[in-house]
Amino acid sequence: MCWSATADLVAGTAVTAVGAACVARVRDVRELPLAALPLLLGAHQLVEAVVWHSGGGGGPATLVWAVIAMPLLALWMPVAVLCVAPPAARRRLVLPLAAGVLTAAALGYALATRTVTAEIRGHTVGYVVGLSHAPVLVAGYLLATVGSLLLSGDRRLLVLGVLVGVGASVCWALWRLEFVSTWCALAALCSVVVFGWVRARPARAVAARG
Repeated sequence: MCWSATADLVAGTAVTAVGAACVARVRDVRELPLAALPLLLGAHQLVEAVVWHSGGGGGPATLVWAVIAMPLLALWMPVAVLCVAPPAARRRLVLPLAAGVLTAAALGYALATRTVTAEIRGHTVGYVVGLSHAPVLVAGYLLATVGSLLLSGDRRLLVLGVLVGVGASVCWALWRLEFVSTWCALAALCSVVVFGWVRARPARAVAARG
């Protein structure tokens, strides 16, 4: 997520605080999964701070990190978006949801049957699982996460989907080069967008009732 244990700790704490603010503003239980996304992202960064301090390896923190990053987010995102999507968008969100269920099941099985290890590589951490059919799983993961946002029928979530798609491409390229890990910056930016979405929800609800 971040380029050092300290950066992960600071960013994770900040993103968690944004997540707490998002959850505190929720007025409809259907908004809770999406509003709580920054809490999940913040916890993810705090877990990686532990991975940094332990020098990588295959300990419990590494497994928890992989569970959040892989099967949990693959399922969380399409479910969260479906919960808040307008009725007109729900039918088309069945595809990202199905992709999320299947991808999460495959990733969960891989984590249950294989050893996950983390390797410190300069200013990045590499996680090794040894997935079968990796291109198919990546496609399913992107359809479930980015795809659900792009098909949400909500302008702010569409912006979030574009931000996640473009930002993830840049972060992946930098991480792949083992130059620096900037995923935490993307998580922080996305969390601010989610906070803006939560703040705007009451106004949209009043307008809809009017």
